Amino acid sequence: MSERDFQLFCEYLEQVCGILLARHKQYLVESRLGKILHERGDGGLGELVATLKKPGNSALQEQVINAMTTNETLWFRDNHPYEILKNKLLPELSDSSNFKRLKVWSAACSTGQEPYSISMIVDEFKEQNPGSLRGEVEITATDICTRVLAQAKRAEYEMLALGRGLSEERLVRFFEPGKDEAWGIKSHIKSRVRFREINLLGSFDAMGSFDLVFCRNVLIYFSSERKRDILRKIHKSLNPGGYLLLGASESVADLNDLFEMIHCRPGIVYRAK
Repeated sequence: MSERDFQLFCEYLEQVCGILLARHKQYLVESRLGKILHERGDGGLGELVATLKKPGNSALQEQVINAMTTNETLWFRDNHPYEILKNKLLPELSDSSNFKRLKVWSAACSTGQEPYSISMIVDEFKEQNPGSLRGEVEITATDICTRVLAQAKRAEYEMLALGRGLSEERLVRFFEPGKDEAWGIKSHIKSRVRFREINLLGSFDAMGSFDLVFCRNVLIYFSSERKRDILRKIHKSLNPGGYLLLGASESVADLNDLFEMIHCRPGIVYRAK
């Protein structure tokens, strides 16, 4: 792989999905695209980029994006965002005088652990607070990678995946044994979640507005300019007073005119102004 071909691919990848690759990540491209390049046998990375830029290659582009996206996830990741959801955000939103329906967006949802974790928290909150959240709860989960979305829709997980952040108590309560040693999420938890393919570089307008947005551990892959653009669009998609939850190493940067930082100790959330 030449330096020039690697640079061309980096530029293409950032253009189509925003992922920013460092110069030392050539090994990552080689390992993730090796199978595609071998199957095509058309001259290496430079030829692949040239083909991708031609019209009528959406299937190949999808294949490349699926290969290059990082899908690291686990149940109840970092824990405190879910404690904030249960102890602060759900009580506040369900007590609102105009509450009829709670709409949540899980952006970059990967194989579904985050949106299903949110749905489990909703269930726990309703059990602990009888009569609350009488309205419908809708969770929209999105990702650019069609491969992980297909897996998330199945809502079936092997024990190795279930062991990452999921307690025995929640496994028994929210899952049921499936086939081939996998466990499936129970229907009432699954039914709250709808999955959609969304590129964060595109428009969010068709999804409507939300009360809560989880956009955690994905902005770290974008340039500063693209981060700000995505955050502005998220703000536009939030209802007035709605909340944004980011990853532990992420922030709204200099967009303090759009978001108010709320310290929850531990954890931080951002309220739309």
